[in-house]
Amino acid sequence: MSHYIHDEKVKELEMIAEKARELLIEELVAAGSGHTAGPLGMADIFTALYFHVLKHDPKNPSWPERDWLILSNGHITPIRYVSMAQAGYFPVEELKTLRRLGSRLQGHPERNMLPGVETTSGPLGSGLGQAAGIAYAMRMPAIGGSASGGDGYRKNQRVYCIMSDGEQETGNIWESVMFAGKYKLSNLTAIIDRNNIQIDGMTEDIMPLESLRAKYEAFNWHVLEVDGHNIEQFADATEEARAVYEKPTVIIAHTIPGKGVPEIEFDYRWHGIPPGSGPTDVFKDKASQGKDMLAELRTLGGKIKSEHE
Repeated sequence: MSHYIHDEKVKELEMIAEKARELLIEELVAAGSGHTAGPLGMADIFTALYFHVLKHDPKNPSWPERDWLILSNGHITPIRYVSMAQAGYFPVEELKTLRRLGSRLQGHPERNMLPGVETTSGPLGSGLGQAAGIAYAMRMPAIGGSASGGDGYRKNQRVYCIMSDGEQETGNIWESVMFAGKYKLSNLTAIIDRNNIQIDGMTEDIMPLESLRAKYEAFNWHVLEVDGHNIEQFADATEEARAVYEKPTVIIAHTIPGKGVPEIEFDYRWHGIPPGSGPTDVFKDKASQGKDMLAELRTLGGKIKSEHE
C-alpha cells in the first residue's frame, strides 16, 4: 500500500485535523484536566496516521495484520483518543468521559481499557523499547507462516512509535536506539514531536538535545526532518521510511505546541493544563478559556475551508 498522497486527500485530512483540535478542546474542558499544548501540536500527525498511513481496522482492533502504533509520551493521549473516535473505534460522544473514574479514556492510555491501544504508557522513555521489541518479534519467523511472506517473515507490518522531544533526555531511550540500530529494524518508524517545550520550560534550556539528527545517525538510524503540520511532507516521510532497507527510521517532526490557538503557541505553561486552569495573562477569564480557544480554532478552520474552495 503506497502512502503517497494527492492534493484532494491532503485537503480532506487538513479539515479532519482542524475538527480534531476542536474536539480536543471540548474533551479537555469536559474533563477539567489534561494536557493542551502537545495534543494541539500533534493533531495533524495523528490525523495522517489514522486516516492515511496506518494499516488498521477500527472494527477489528486486534486484526493480526495491522500496523502497531505505540504512544510513548502518554500524556498527549487526548488527541489520540480524538483521532480514534473520528476513525470509528468508539463514539465521539465518549470523548467527554476523559479522565473520569471508570472511563475507558484514562489520562494516560491503558491497554486493557480501550481496544486499539497497544500499550499502557506513562513513564517517559519506555515506548521506544516496547516498539523495538515488537518490531524485532515481527522480524522473527511467523508461527505457521500465517502472517508471513514466502520466507517466513512478516514483511508488511510496521511499528510506529511516537515520542516527545523532552523524553530524549532519558537514558533508556538511547538503550533502545542502540538496540534498534544493531538489529537493523527497518520495520520500525519512530516519530519525535519536536515542539521544544517540556513542563518546566524550553528543552534547550532544561537539557539541550541538539543535534538529534547526528545522535540518531550515529546509532545507524535513517533520519528525516519534516514540518509536523505539513501532512503531505509527513506522509511522504513515512513512505520513504518504508523504502529504507535494514535501518530503523526516525522522523523528527517540528511542531508548534498549542497549534491553532495563537495566544498559547510556544507557551510551555500550557504543557500540562487544560483550558480553564491556564495562566490569565492572555485569556484573562479562566471560565471562558475553552470557549475562546474554540473560537480561535473555528476561525482557522474557516480559513482552511475557504482556501480549498
